[in-house]
Amino acid sequence: MAWIILIITAVIEIAFAVYCMVTKSNHQNLRNWLRVGVFTVFIIAVLVSVIKWSFRWYLLAALLLVLAVIGGISLIIKRKDGKPYKPAVIILKGAAVCIITAFTLVPALIFPQYREPKITGTYKVDTAVYTYVDKARTETFSNTGENRKVNVEFWYPEGTTGTCPLVVFSHGAFGVKSSNTSTYMELASNGYVVCSIDHPYHSFFTSATDGTVTTVNPAYLQQIIDVNSDVYDDETAFKLEQDWMNVRTGDMNFVLDTILNNAKNSSAEEVYKLIDTKHIGLMGHSLGGAASAQIGRERKDIAAVVNLDGDLLGEYEGFKNGKIVFNDQPYPLPILTIYSDTMTQAMDRVKQKGILDAGTNLAATAPYAFTVSIKGTNHMSLTDLPLFSPLLTNMICSSVHIGGGKEADKYYVIETMNRVVLDFFNCYLKDSGAFNDEGSY
Repeated sequence: MAWIILIITAVIEIAFAVYCMVTKSNHQNLRNWLRVGVFTVFIIAVLVSVIKWSFRWYLLAALLLVLAVIGGISLIIKRKDGKPYKPAVIILKGAAVCIITAFTLVPALIFPQYREPKITGTYKVDTAVYTYVDKARTETFSNTGENRKVNVEFWYPEGTTGTCPLVVFSHGAFGVKSSNTSTYMELASNGYVVCSIDHPYHSFFTSATDGTVTTVNPAYLQQIIDVNSDVYDDETAFKLEQDWMNVRTGDMNFVLDTILNNAKNSSAEEVYKLIDTKHIGLMGHSLGGAASAQIGRERKDIAAVVNLDGDLLGEYEGFKNGKIVFNDQPYPLPILTIYSDTMTQAMDRVKQKGILDAGTNLAATAPYAFTVSIKGTNHMSLTDLPLFSPLLTNMICSSVHIGGGKEADKYYVIETMNRVVLDFFNCYLKDSGAFNDEGSY
C-alpha cells in the first residue's frame, strides 16, 4: 500500500507539472483543490478499511492534513496566482512533495500493511496485560536494587463455558511478547488461554502497565551477536548461554507460579478463572523455546512443550575434557520441535564436526518427541515478523540459505505452523485425537 501511495503521488505531481508547463500557469487553485481532495480520499480509504489505521499512517496523515488546511484556507480567501509562472519552481515543488511524502511513508514501508493469518476457532479473543513484581529476585540488569518486574499479556476466549488449558510463551533472544500473535489468536480462538512473557532487558522493548518502557540491554545484545558469530570458544559461549537461560527460566517459573496462585483466588480477574491448572503447555521461539524445554523437564505441572527453532540449551549439562556433556535422563513430556532451514543448517554443521546436537539427544531420550521442518524458511519465519516487517526479517536473516533455493509463502508457513501447534496441544492438553503432523512441509 505504501508503494502504491508513493507511485500515485509521483504520478499526480508529474501530471500537474506537465499541465502547468503546457498551459504556462501556476494553477494554484487547482493545486489547493488537489490538496483538499487527496486528504478527503485518504480519510475515505481509512473509513472503508482500504487503509487500516495504525501507527504506519500517522506521519502521512499529518502531512496531508497540513496541506489540506493550507489549501482550504487559500480557497476560502480566494487567493489568486500572484507569482509569475516559473517551470523550475513547479518542478521543485513537485519533487519536494514526493520527497516529503516518501519520508512520511517510511513507517509504512518498514512495517507494511498486511492481512491477518486465518483463524480457525469459533471464539472471539480478548486480551489483558499485567506487570508482575517478583519480590524474591533483585533486578540484576540495573543497580537500583529494585525487584525484577515481568510484563505479560494474555489472549483468551470470550464466552466459553468451563475452563481452558493454559499455554505460556517465551519470545526469542531479543524478541517481544507479541512476536507470535497469530499463534496466540489461533489457540485462544480454539479455547486456550495464552500468556506471553516479555523478558525485561532481553526483550527488544517492553512496556509496564505504569507506562515504564525498558529496552534491550546493550551488553546482552552484544553477547548474542558475538555467540552467533563464533567469537567465543565453546565453553565461554556455554557459560553465557546458561546465564541467559537462568534469566528466562526464572521469569517463566515466576509467571507460572503467579498465574497458578491467581487461578486459586475466587476474586481473581476473569482470565484467571478460565484457566485449567491441570493442563499447562509451554511454548517459545529460539531462546524462549530452549527455556520452555528446560522448564518442562524441571516442573511436574507441565503437560507438553513446543519449541520453535530453538537450540535446546537446557540439555547441555556442561563440559568434560573439552566436550559437551548432555543430559541423558529421559525427557519426561511430549515435546514438539518445529525447525526452519536456519536450524537445520546449524544442526548439519554440528554433525559435520562430529558433535551430537541437543535435538538428536532429546529425541533419543524422550518417549514422545516430534520433529516438524518447514522448507523455504529462516529463523524469523516461525514468528509474525515476516508479516509485520519483511525488510527487518531480511536484514536479520540475510545470510541464511533458504532450503531448496526458494522462499516459502509467509502465510503458508505461519498458518501451517499454527495448525501443527494447535493439533499438538489438542492432543496433549485436551486429549483430543492423535498427533500425526510430524514430517516436512
